[in-house]
Amino acid sequence: QVQLVESGGGLVQPGGSLRLSCAASGSISSINAAGWYRQAPGKQRELVATVTSGGSTNYADSVKGRFTISRDNAKNTVYLQMNRLKPEDTAVYYCYIGLKVVPWGRVSDYWGQGTQVTVSS
Repeated sequence: QVQLVESGGGLVQPGGSLRLSCAASGSISSINAAGWYRQAPGKQRELVATVTSGGSTNYADSVKGRFTISRDNAKNTVYLQMNRLKPEDTAVYYCYIGLKVVPWGRVSDYWGQGTQVTVSS
């Protein structure tokens, strides 16, 4: 059984920083691509950032230069460092990690439970 646990959300003032973590546990053979989505009230879920198994990253235009995605394969963990936060970054943030539970298996995406980020003065 694989479980993803997110942490690091909270309330922060505009201009502040937060670091989100997404840790996968359970029967894991290897992790593949991973990323973060977010969903604000009344809006569709949007892709924030992705990182491939090789470490290549991609970002939404709205967060480029402010957010950094990274991964620690040894810990099966993905991070999202968020700097210079704005009120429009307020949303529930969801992580996903593509992984194999056995070496010969296919890659399946697993999702975190979501963590609230609120940017407000």
